[in-house]
Amino acid sequence: MTFKSDIEIAQEATLKDIREIAEKLGLTEDDIDLYGKYKAKVDYNVLKKTESKDAKMILVTAVNPTPAGEGKTTTTIGVADALSRLGKNTIVALREPSLGPVFGVKGGAAGGGYSQVVPMEDINLHFTGDIHAIGAANNLLAAMLDNHIHQGNALDIDVRRIVWRRTVDMNDRQLRKITNGLGGKGNGVPREDGFDITVASEVMAAFCLSKNISDLKERLARIVVAYNRKGEIVTASDLNAQGAMAALLKDALKPNLVQTLEGTPAFIHGGPFANIAHGCNSLMATRMARHFADYVVTEAGFGADLGAEKFLDIKCRMAGFKPDAVVIVATVRALKYNGGVPKSELNKENLEALEKGLPNLLKHVENITQNFGLPAVVAINRFPFDTEAELKLVEDKCKELGVNVALSEVWAKGGEGGEVLAKELLRLIDEGNNNFKFAYDTTMSIKEKINAIATKIYGADGVEYTSKADKEIKNLEKLGFGELPICMAKTQYSLSDDPKKLGRPEGFKITVANITVSAGAGFLVVLTGDIMKMPGLPKVPSAEKIDVDENGVITGLF
Repeated sequence: MTFKSDIEIAQEATLKDIREIAEKLGLTEDDIDLYGKYKAKVDYNVLKKTESKDAKMILVTAVNPTPAGEGKTTTTIGVADALSRLGKNTIVALREPSLGPVFGVKGGAAGGGYSQVVPMEDINLHFTGDIHAIGAANNLLAAMLDNHIHQGNALDIDVRRIVWRRTVDMNDRQLRKITNGLGGKGNGVPREDGFDITVASEVMAAFCLSKNISDLKERLARIVVAYNRKGEIVTASDLNAQGAMAALLKDALKPNLVQTLEGTPAFIHGGPFANIAHGCNSLMATRMARHFADYVVTEAGFGADLGAEKFLDIKCRMAGFKPDAVVIVATVRALKYNGGVPKSELNKENLEALEKGLPNLLKHVENITQNFGLPAVVAINRFPFDTEAELKLVEDKCKELGVNVALSEVWAKGGEGGEVLAKELLRLIDEGNNNFKFAYDTTMSIKEKINAIATKIYGADGVEYTSKADKEIKNLEKLGFGELPICMAKTQYSLSDDPKKLGRPEGFKITVANITVSAGAGFLVVLTGDIMKMPGLPKVPSAEKIDVDENGVITGLF
């Protein structure tokens, strides 16, 4: 059996004019900025002049990602299309893809099969230029910082304690650690430095958590760029950079409106990494989606230990809302991989390996239903080789935790393949059995908050700290940052900080290597394991398969 590729399906689709999609939301042409026929930006001022529907919100999360694939974004889009098919006024809200994964190993982030947002080529490449604008704002701040030092250093900045790095939206390991400022006095002060990928920038995190342009400016002003020789923080406001940075981001802050293959409106806006930052689309887009719809389907990056925890403990805390129901996506293949089966053997029935891998899913279910108190359903993204015995085993184990399982066939059937899942979500929402709580209170000490996440969410026995991390925690509490939420930077592949520990590891501790403040975003970043803010390309990058013909038609994207 041969299947059409994602890009072939997307290119064969007949898209609606974006003005027609906007009209569904009650928006006029004066409310949108057109980027061609199928993309538009929506003026954030519409939130002030139109009545809010204050939609019910569905969060989609998953098990820890594996090479077998889970299909979280595909499920998110499919659920939105299914709700639309059931007559519900629905909007899907997603992150923008970074060029790093698109050209690397992960591919794009526009869904797959018959559950995609379109135009997928545009979304996966430059889209409306938001990420480039964020990179420009980040690098403007870096340039102003180094210029201030060159022009006399009135702030007495310690050049050994500069913490602000430049960014580029590409996987480029050569830029992780560099030496710059060489070539004499006119070229700056020589120092060891490096680049981060743009989606790991604090500007991206602050951008995505901003309520409006004024809030964005305030967040940019608070960004810590360096320390002076007395050990005091130096911020972007000390450099008078926030106004110019916000000017670069003025249009980027407007949420992007596109559509699914079935014509469901979709906001795609912002793209922070979930193993480094908080991994959710922008607060502005979520607010706008809730404003215009009765149901909003959104997702958080990676598993419930990373993106969902941050969505709930950081984004929901700052925004003042909560999900009404949660989808936890899994595949039989991914669970067998967690049970020790190599990728090449995943299409064979293996109940023993499945049972061994199931605890990974069950821990994520416990996190959502018990640690966060939210109603949930497990969505099994069905593959052709899944057997009835395997599917029944997953269903039985989840029911022991009081959670139903719904098969999802949205990749092959679009919204029609997600109707069972959508109906279960509507049932959960109507029951209203929602006892949402945070994993920790922000008034706790930094170490108490880290310990709460590690023990409750990851299942660790405790936390160990390097001397560097210990010292920095004391320093951050002394500087007044002790009551900020925690953003854990951890491998996505395991509940632990060791990517090789699959399933549901036990008897482990989380090691905190360092901790930094993202004052603009409003959280503390806790670095565990071998986390890098600049990924590298694989041996055979996806970029090698991407091409464009003489008519401008792109191939090879997925």
